[in-house]
Amino acid sequence: MLAAFGVETDEIKLVSVMEGDSVTLQTDTEIKKDDLILWRFGAEDSPMAEVNRSSQIISASESTKGFKDRLHLDPQTGSLTVRNIRRDHSGMYKAQIIGNKMIRKTFNVTVYGRLPVPVISRDCFSKSSSSSNCSLVCSVVNVGHVTLSWYKGSGLLSSISVSDLSSSVSLHLEVEYQDKNTYSCVLNNPISHQTTHLDIGELCQIHSDSECVCCCDTTKAVIQLVIAALVGVATVIVLSYEITSRKAEPKRRTQTSTSVLH
Repeated sequence: MLAAFGVETDEIKLVSVMEGDSVTLQTDTEIKKDDLILWRFGAEDSPMAEVNRSSQIISASESTKGFKDRLHLDPQTGSLTVRNIRRDHSGMYKAQIIGNKMIRKTFNVTVYGRLPVPVISRDCFSKSSSSSNCSLVCSVVNVGHVTLSWYKGSGLLSSISVSDLSSSVSLHLEVEYQDKNTYSCVLNNPISHQTTHLDIGELCQIHSDSECVCCCDTTKAVIQLVIAALVGVATVIVLSYEITSRKAEPKRRTQTSTSVLH
């Protein structure tokens, strides 16, 4: 659309990119020889880079932290490329093309982290609703802006979303030991996903609860060892005190007798 005072602006363009990739923000504008192109970043409108075609000057500003050696400007189009982009490079990118009129372009860039593979394991600390059921948990760590979901075949069973950065998230599921359906745990963000398929035969064997029992028994054993160690230390302290007191008792009696004689 065309705004007042010869300023032409576009709607904000939404751009999604994976961390570590490169992204090019296209001006989609024919740049004339005498035009000046300025790029700014963030809420503070920090200067990033500029192209002055008439003087053949292409420069990147050092005042914008974190972009060193990552920026490339196309002198013909004024388009900006950010290489090896990081998650803290998410934000507003604004281009001003100054010539006979001013053209403004705005891009809202969201950088997503690379997704880990979800891990499915037995849930040792969750009691099944039935003795014929197997309790499972699907987990991921250090993720942000993601959704974790359980699927039965192609149908969604449950899901949970997190918006915080560097969070840990888990999602529980109960299945029957003899269940023949296919289950999968999927971690996704708007531009990618990771899937782990459930092997019921491996994780949910009726007579193979040793992994969970071992897990829980190990925890109990550690607690018992700690308690036993504390009791042992306390016992040693008490015994040492008693032995010391007993050794000192004859000496105290001798001193008392000597005082009486004098």
